Amino acid sequence: MPKNTQYTEDNIRSLDWKEHIQLRPGMYIGKLGDGSSPDDGIYILIKEVLDNSIDEFVMGSGKTIEISIKENVVTIRDYGRGIPLGKVVDVVSKMNTGGKYDSRAFKKSVGLNGVGTKAVNALSSYFKVQSIRDNQSKSVEFERGKLITDELPVASSLRKGTKVTFIPDSNIFKNYKFRNEYIEKMLKNYVFLNRGLTIIFNGEKFISENGLKDLLEEQITEEAMQYPIIHLLGEDIEVAITHSKLQYSEEYHSFVNGQHTTQGGTHQTAFREAIVKTIRDFFGKNYDASDIRKSIVSAISIKVMEPVFESQTKTKLGSTEMGGGLPSVRVFINDFIKTKLDNYLHKNPDTAASIQHKIVQAEKERKELSGIRKLARERAKKVSLHNKKLRDCRVHLGDMKKDNRLNSTLFITEGDSASGSITKSRNVSTQAVFSLRGKPLNSYGKTKKIVYENEEFNLLQAALNIEDGIENLRYNNIVIATDADVDGMHIRLLLITFFLQFFPELIKEGHLYILETPLFRVRDKKNTYYCYSEEEKQQAIKKLKGKPEITRFKGLGEISPNEFKYFIGEDMRIDPIMLDKSMSVDDLLAFYMGKNTYERQQFIIENLKVELDIIE
Repeated sequence: MPKNTQYTEDNIRSLDWKEHIQLRPGMYIGKLGDGSSPDDGIYILIKEVLDNSIDEFVMGSGKTIEISIKENVVTIRDYGRGIPLGKVVDVVSKMNTGGKYDSRAFKKSVGLNGVGTKAVNALSSYFKVQSIRDNQSKSVEFERGKLITDELPVASSLRKGTKVTFIPDSNIFKNYKFRNEYIEKMLKNYVFLNRGLTIIFNGEKFISENGLKDLLEEQITEEAMQYPIIHLLGEDIEVAITHSKLQYSEEYHSFVNGQHTTQGGTHQTAFREAIVKTIRDFFGKNYDASDIRKSIVSAISIKVMEPVFESQTKTKLGSTEMGGGLPSVRVFINDFIKTKLDNYLHKNPDTAASIQHKIVQAEKERKELSGIRKLARERAKKVSLHNKKLRDCRVHLGDMKKDNRLNSTLFITEGDSASGSITKSRNVSTQAVFSLRGKPLNSYGKTKKIVYENEEFNLLQAALNIEDGIENLRYNNIVIATDADVDGMHIRLLLITFFLQFFPELIKEGHLYILETPLFRVRDKKNTYYCYSEEEKQQAIKKLKGKPEITRFKGLGEISPNEFKYFIGEDMRIDPIMLDKSMSVDDLLAFYMGKNTYERQQFIIENLKVELDIIE
């Protein structure tokens, strides 16, 4: 500390609840984002409010939840018990206040720490909560966490429950936009996990009769299943399992007390171990674990007393105990799988035979690839050490907290000039750059062998750390950064094909994006505007007096590092790649990379801007 710096009582400052949340929002909702990623903060805000309504349903109150989002105004209405009227203000504005500290009221709740709705309140420019119970209604309103209206209870004939309305603060969530696809996926997960619950979103009804079986049917078509879904139910646990004929890696959807644990945790680890042990015991053979789990598509949901998560956003379970006198998470899951899956396989010999066939096939492919994989790993390690294909970020160099990986990004670029500009202008803490050499190989119809034999694919796979699945994915956001011309679009398509062919879960889980860069720069001596469309260019021209200088960017290499920093910083525009619900991965690949007809060529040319309709 410099000698002239005074450290006195004046240096000590206490933040009130809302100031702390506003100053450190990442502690409460993970990353901020603009809505282009499913784990961006605006969706966590929705989830935090919804979790309370779900907990009401779980406790036997309120079978319907209504949600509407119009012009960024979010309204969530449940028909649960309603917040006790004398505590409405405290519940949404005082830390460590809530009913879930009392385990008699909420036995297996998600929101145990009394923070959720306070974070929504503090991070919203407008927040209103209305509680209806005992034939009375009470409403309170806040602006950025500050109480502005506190009404006295009034008589009401409305159905009991809670209604929350909020608008995320645009000063915190820059240029945000809600994407219905992400919200719908979240809501579907809620109904899959809570049979009997109805959620109505902007008039569309979501309900599930078969729980996790319905979830898997959303993820994989019947034609792609190796065998019919195995659906196992027990007290505090539900499991669904099948194997895919098409994909190579493992795919898990895991949940704790209704919370989607996207980063897995102790329950998912135990589940993976239990499947291997049960299959080995059933067939009496010591099959390799990777052969048993290769191409698995599965889901597990458990309920735990007072779960411990590794962060406020509850994406990874840390609990080792089930609570309530039950054995550990590991023992509980292993005993359930050992009994239920073994019984199922004995009763369904055709499924057992199909699983064994899949394992033997995986074993054969693994042995055929073993030599190639070893050489490929050595080559990837050597190249990573001795050239500049990958310019990594500090998240992976050991000097940043693990949770910051949520904000980590890998830009995939083509060409030395574009790679150089992004490398010089990036945030070295969280942004990495991978440089392609020319156009990638068209991998459509190829086997996994090509991933190891092709240097570009092998090095990209190594950079992402996805050889054995995406559980240890090194970068949360993978951003394709190519020129907006025909060659650039072709590179995008080839990369998308690679990920669809070999790692479709990267796209399913919302990790793949396209970088938007400006087409024009419009400026005069005082002001500069970067425009992403002809319409934006015309608007910029009107704002400037006199005749402005207009530059048309033909490629990423033409944008200087000094300018590029504006396009990959806080205001970065990225478009997520999303799978078309109406087409399977196989159908998508066949359409976009199959027989080269004139109609297909015209369709692609006309739809380049919207990423070949894949993101629709």
